[in-house]
Amino acid sequence: MHLFAPSVPDASATHVQSVRGKSFHSASSNVKRKTRKRKERKSPSGFYPVPRQRGGPADLGEATAERSALGSLASALIDLTAGAAGGVACVVSGQPFDTVKVKLQTFPHLYRGFLDCSLKTYRQDGLWGLYQGTTPALLANATENAVLFACYGSCQQIICSIFALDGVSKLSDLQNAAAGSLASVFSSMVLCPTELVKLFRHVPLVQVKSIVQQDGLAGLFQGMTSTWLREVPGYFFFFGGYEICRTLLTPAGQSKDEMDATRLLVSGGFGGAFFWLAVYPIDSVKSRIQVLSMSGKQAGFFITLVNIVRREGVPALYCGLTPTVLRAFPSNGALFLAYELTKQVLTGQTSTH
Repeated sequence: MHLFAPSVPDASATHVQSVRGKSFHSASSNVKRKTRKRKERKSPSGFYPVPRQRGGPADLGEATAERSALGSLASALIDLTAGAAGGVACVVSGQPFDTVKVKLQTFPHLYRGFLDCSLKTYRQDGLWGLYQGTTPALLANATENAVLFACYGSCQQIICSIFALDGVSKLSDLQNAAAGSLASVFSSMVLCPTELVKLFRHVPLVQVKSIVQQDGLAGLFQGMTSTWLREVPGYFFFFGGYEICRTLLTPAGQSKDEMDATRLLVSGGFGGAFFWLAVYPIDSVKSRIQVLSMSGKQAGFFITLVNIVRREGVPALYCGLTPTVLRAFPSNGALFLAYELTKQVLTGQTSTH
């Protein structure tokens, strides 16, 4: 027996070293393979693509844009609905005055004035005669005012963008007037044919059919030029007068949105009066062109204007002004009251959802 025999390596220790060696070698190989794969996935610019995390700035921007788009759509629908409600209120409160106005404008030689026309209409057709054509007038006015106020709201946003204002509430009275004037350019395209139908409610419907048969749908746009000449300046005074009166009648320490119903009625009445006082002669020519288009295509706005002044004099351009201004106060007051109240209710319901 040797006292110093050579040591024999333990089998278990040799096994552990072998396993550890293999594990280290395997881990090293995995790291190399992953490095090669990452190099293969490098973008052309040399940067590794970073996956976009949800909830980051891009998602927030998209969500904000989506909410803004939905808000604009909801606002347009609210203006559309509120305008239609205002149109219905306008017709119900002012239909008798409108009937007399159209008759005086179209057939001035048959009546001596507002009272004479009202009495003759009442004697011939009764009270219903003053409300004749209410159904088509309701449809026409609801459509007209729905489009007008929807365009008005959009044009207010455009004016805000031009002058870099935070919201519609920051617009001045003149800026609101400019928005109304701009809106009338688009609303006139709906207004012209509907007003033609309103005029024809006082004459046989067969004449409307004959115009469509002779001139096609373009015949319904007789008087388009005079409609624009009336609407663009007229609605500047309409919305401008309304907003100025609201500013003057708003108590100190309050905003326009807190105005009561009485002040809204008065402001709307003045807005309507300013509209007709500014553009009534243009409206007279427009009505004459549209009604006389039954007998053939008219010469145009300026030639018709000159012919009226030469044959009938300047006062003929103001026939029916009295019932129109009298009608403007209750009907346009009711229009703006219904518009503002409907808008407040719908806006409140939208904000709660």
